[in-house]
Amino acid sequence: MTLSRRLAFIGCALASLSSALAQDDGLNMRFANGIAAIAEQKVITVDDIRREIAPLIPQIQRDARNEKEFNEKLESLQDQVIQDLIDKVLIVKEFRKAKDEKEVRRIPESYIDNRIADILTEQFDNDRSKFLAYLRGKGVTLREYRSEIEEDIIYHYMQQQQRKSQSVVSPVRIEMFYRENKDRFFQEDSVHLRLIQLSRVDETTDAGLRAKADELIAKFRAGSKFEELAREYSQDSRRAKGGDWGWQKRSDLKEEFAKPLFDLKAGEITAAVILPEGCFILFAEERKFAGNQAIDEVRDQIERLLVSQMARTSQERWLERLRRNGYVKHY
Repeated sequence: MTLSRRLAFIGCALASLSSALAQDDGLNMRFANGIAAIAEQKVITVDDIRREIAPLIPQIQRDARNEKEFNEKLESLQDQVIQDLIDKVLIVKEFRKAKDEKEVRRIPESYIDNRIADILTEQFDNDRSKFLAYLRGKGVTLREYRSEIEEDIIYHYMQQQQRKSQSVVSPVRIEMFYRENKDRFFQEDSVHLRLIQLSRVDETTDAGLRAKADELIAKFRAGSKFEELAREYSQDSRRAKGGDWGWQKRSDLKEEFAKPLFDLKAGEITAAVILPEGCFILFAEERKFAGNQAIDEVRDQIERLLVSQMARTSQERWLERLRRNGYVKHY
């Protein structure tokens, strides 16, 4: 091997080592025996954890402000993944239970077949040889992989059933939440805004822009719909949507827009607003005035919030019961 090739080889080796160290997740240090936990008869290994956290590490690296914070976030994620893997084992065990202890509940084979068919299409372009090569790379047989898929189906099914059990909220509870949290439903003045922008082209004067705007305002007053005028004449990024900028609060807008816009009633337009970047015509499609929203306006929002809270509480209690009744050993 020549000196130049040897140096190149050493450089590549050092780069690989540096990359490996940069991606070190600390799991080998935490679990020197390669085992993180045992749940029932299932051994949860470092490799199991690594497969789960690997896709998430880049986001942690972006979010962490320094190495210390990165390590703290990474360890917290590892702990959460370990707990999730333990819970999955306990949930599958709960599903397997049957009234007759001689029986074992199972997912129909057709469900597993359908899920694998979806995976073949979505991840392997329907190429079975690629799929089998993937299994060989993982070191698992097709039978073992089918078992993994079955457990995934069970896990998501059981979680869904738990959420369904907490899907009804009484009207009395909704009203009580509204009374106790009225401040959460305060809304500022807001306008459903549409606008037309006329850009400065070839150093168009303010007078020229105003004259063009006055023509469009006259068309509007003569019966043309504002959104149709916006689609035809506006030069802003929402032209295709009829100049629709959605609901805007007073505090969201620059003063040059907020002052004329919030003087409008629903269905009215402003005179031309001339700014350095061009000329604007603002249209108030709808208005909402400052104050607490009526309960009927927020009833669905409160119901979704309470259902979510109840589901989280119910699931945590359910998992605590499974953890108490199951065999779990942490390393």
